[in-house]
Amino acid sequence: MTPLSIAFLPLTDSAVLVAAKEMGFAEAAGLDLTLVRNTSWATVRDRLVYGQVQAAHMLAPLAVAVTLGLSQQPTRLVAPFRLGMNGNALTLSHEFAAALDPVLAHRVEDPVATAHDFASAIGMHRRKPIIGVVHRFSSHALMLRYWLAFAGVDPDRDLTLRVAPPSLMVEALRTGEIDGFMAGEPWSSLAVDEGLGQIAAFGSRLWRRGVEKVLAARADWAEANPEVLNRLLIALDRSAAWCDAPENRPALARLLAAPNYVNQSAAVIERALAGRLVLGQGEAPVAEADFLMLHREAATAPAIDHGLWIYSQFVRWGMIEASETARAASAAVFRPDLYRRAVPGRDGAGAVGNFFDGRPFDPDRIEAYVESFAEAAA
Repeated sequence: MTPLSIAFLPLTDSAVLVAAKEMGFAEAAGLDLTLVRNTSWATVRDRLVYGQVQAAHMLAPLAVAVTLGLSQQPTRLVAPFRLGMNGNALTLSHEFAAALDPVLAHRVEDPVATAHDFASAIGMHRRKPIIGVVHRFSSHALMLRYWLAFAGVDPDRDLTLRVAPPSLMVEALRTGEIDGFMAGEPWSSLAVDEGLGQIAAFGSRLWRRGVEKVLAARADWAEANPEVLNRLLIALDRSAAWCDAPENRPALARLLAAPNYVNQSAAVIERALAGRLVLGQGEAPVAEADFLMLHREAATAPAIDHGLWIYSQFVRWGMIEASETARAASAAVFRPDLYRRAVPGRDGAGAVGNFFDGRPFDPDRIEAYVESFAEAAA
């Protein structure tokens, strides 16, 4: 058995890793898998960068940011596997949610109207809302920026984005430190159950096939251990297929509910797995079949274009200067070649699309794409 350590955060989308260990997929691949639980994405990043673990459950944009050296010295990472698509929700305090459509289901069904309603709420309250995001370099933060900017909100001027670990968002909302947050499950559902706020948007409606978490590894480790990486990707793909089967959701929710994993109610965790979320306390669940996708539609297959889209957003928001070097490094993070080597026949579509605003993304014309946002804002 080959020992292997993977860092993760207590989130519903750690499901593929948890099932790989608990359901024997890793063992069947000859891997003695240890899952190392962490509280923050910064800790996950550091454990991976400094070699305490061989791989990590990681925010896709953070893998690109680490490679580009946006938060420390550059460390080349690779993402040969996606751990899921979608899975996030925006929860707002009752104070700010009151300015939105009174029919809660309408809010998630029409993200365009909700973005404009939220922009109006900022004007009515005459203060910057403080919205929690799990990391500056997260899909949550990038989607939130993209969505609100569509409605004329400048996320660097009109609101404050405050970074906090996902598991601390509920407490931050309870104490009034934040007015809302965007995070993976089960934290929005927990906030709703405790009567602290209401879900106002699903990430799956902002970007219907959005890249979310990836399996990240140091490039030097992946290059030195191709056979071990192959076995890991095979185990994870089999685990993802098991996780995505509807009949396995109750058992998967019970696994995730354990204290060493998510440590929350299995009933709450199962909502995201089943795509049936409660938007407000006492409300009936709303169906969102694509809320979290773990295997179907090639959800596990990485796509180079996703790295390029992330790069375009880093440039758009002034997080990095545009350069061919940065562009090439961003594209090189996602490694469909490594995925295909281990899991042939399950290639994913590379196109980045399905945004709520219908704007197409052309990876060959990133500069024009970024400039189009500036023109729209003007």
